[in-house]
Amino acid sequence: MTPYYYCVLQLLYEYAVGVEEPLSVMNSSQPFFILSLLNHCKTLISLKQVHSTVLKTGLDSHHSITGKLLLHCSVLVPDGIDYACRLFRHTPEPDIFMYNTMIRGLVESDRPNNSIALFVEMRKNSVYHVPDSFSFAFTLKAAANLRSLRGGIQLHCQALTIGLNTHLFVGTGLVSMYGECGCIDFAWNAFEEMRELNVVAWNALLTAYMRAGDVKVARQMFLSMPFRDLTSWNVMLAGHVKAGELELAREVFLEMPDKDDVSWSTVIGGCAHSGLFDEAFEYFRELRREGMRANEVSLTGVLLACAQAGAFDFANILHGFIEKAGFGWIVSVNNVLLDTYAKCGNVRMAQLVFERLPDKKSIITWTSMMVGLAMHGHGEEAINLFHEMEESGIKPDEITLISLLYACSHAGLVEQGCEFFDKMKQVYNMEPSIEHYGCMVDLYGRAGEVQKAYEFICQMPLQPNAIIWRTLLGACSIHGDVKLAEKVKERVSELEPSDSGDHILLSNVYAVAGKWKDKASVRRAMTSQGMKKTPGWSSIEVDRIIYTFVAGAKHDEITEEAYEKLKEIMLRLRAGGYTPELGSVLHDIELEEKENSVTMHSEKLAVAFGIARLCKGKTIRIVKNLRICRDCHTVMKLISQAYNLEIVVRDRSRFHTYKSGSCSCRDYW
Repeated sequence: MTPYYYCVLQLLYEYAVGVEEPLSVMNSSQPFFILSLLNHCKTLISLKQVHSTVLKTGLDSHHSITGKLLLHCSVLVPDGIDYACRLFRHTPEPDIFMYNTMIRGLVESDRPNNSIALFVEMRKNSVYHVPDSFSFAFTLKAAANLRSLRGGIQLHCQALTIGLNTHLFVGTGLVSMYGECGCIDFAWNAFEEMRELNVVAWNALLTAYMRAGDVKVARQMFLSMPFRDLTSWNVMLAGHVKAGELELAREVFLEMPDKDDVSWSTVIGGCAHSGLFDEAFEYFRELRREGMRANEVSLTGVLLACAQAGAFDFANILHGFIEKAGFGWIVSVNNVLLDTYAKCGNVRMAQLVFERLPDKKSIITWTSMMVGLAMHGHGEEAINLFHEMEESGIKPDEITLISLLYACSHAGLVEQGCEFFDKMKQVYNMEPSIEHYGCMVDLYGRAGEVQKAYEFICQMPLQPNAIIWRTLLGACSIHGDVKLAEKVKERVSELEPSDSGDHILLSNVYAVAGKWKDKASVRRAMTSQGMKKTPGWSSIEVDRIIYTFVAGAKHDEITEEAYEKLKEIMLRLRAGGYTPELGSVLHDIELEEKENSVTMHSEKLAVAFGIARLCKGKTIRIVKNLRICRDCHTVMKLISQAYNLEIVVRDRSRFHTYKSGSCSCRDYW
């Protein structure tokens, strides 16, 4: 142990046991010793111990020591801002450095508006304290974080009267503030008025144009910048990703002379949000090969890709990495991991992640678990979890209530759903939003109470949108209510006349009712208006590779393998008495063609490929972009029984787990 650390420990020990004058070294050199000691404080506890020594030795009258204490409490030590505020209020005649330090600390806290109030307080004492460039730079950052254009303009005016508006720090702050508030012309004017420019100022303007969505101008500016740094490249990368320009984002990423964790996180998250799952996985692998350490954001991005692709095996590997790398304590990472397991069809693993966080569950954690249970049809378990959350002292928010109504809808718990909806105003003091009303329409519609759903919409205090009407149209399609479907279709067409999905739903209603002429008429109308049916696709993960199947797509080696296996499976099912459900297939085509049209649905191809490639006894997990049809639902049950398999299918709205000839949805979907 070095003599210095020995002195530190000795000082703290002597103070703890009550030595009146600790350490003989603390006489004329006491202030310097305390200042040096503060540099080694990493926690609030150690900082308080040093502060107590300062008070005992009478050094609290030294402004340099008090200022240093404030700096550590408010900026350098976690969770010290409240202690810093108390210390500041007990400091007589704080100087400009102390004011600036507190403004800076409050900007980075969860209450940046207090930093603006403190700046105003300092201005009232302007006889003694004239704000400097740091005062304006820190306070402008608060205005930017709050998107407070009015406050930002007032700060601009005050900087102008003092003559600091063209200062490098203040000018850069003005550019950032106007950019965050969406005033790109004001940002440009502030930039032009600056006497000198550095790369930070250029980056602020570049970010402002990206925030405004003007990627073209931002790119021209980027190419003409006299100097660039890593931040410049990251701003361009993030701008292209946000604009959905993944090809340009890839080009920027490849051209970057250096990459940091922000660069990797941005490109991984961009691929995940754009549905490029394989690319997100490959970038993550490349990140690891480059020796970079994955961070919270990159892990969140790749887990999001796993969730959307249903890549359970890859998610499982990431779970192991999270534990080994020490990310297991981070609540946000666990929230995404929980959600990923649920969306990959393994709600049991999601529950294990949930239960591992007994003291750290946030409202997002509870809500994510409820959504996971709801997607799998475990409505009563979701309700029990909601009550458990309330008992733990956490109050529900609007998103929690949406997940609860969603759970009731998918489990057929109409009475409970209505009860929770009524409690929103009466108990939780929440005004239901359009999403809550949509959940109620879905609740009634799935239960077959389509007329009640229609009356509910007509009595809504909010204007129903196309999604609300489309939800009811889907319910009419399922339950075969032709008259109401025609009425609802008119309402949807008024709002979104060019949506092909609405025409498909109406044509399905006619097919179920046997009105083939009406069905054909709808199809002709779609053709004449240039509408195309959204192609159904299904994906499956095999050996950590995602394979996607589209019915009727061009054959290749993979699809040929799936077709061959599917023929074998269908022969076996037919031998057991299976006959295709052809109710929704066009009436005027040959029987054999009808059977082929339903037999070759994408989810059937995916499950056939899984049986051909996956080892015996392994769960087959499939992700589908559309609602599973009745025939495929029946086939999945029969395959699970004939081949002794567990099959998990995630369709557009929920999960179906097939085992021993039955489905977890109990044929309610």
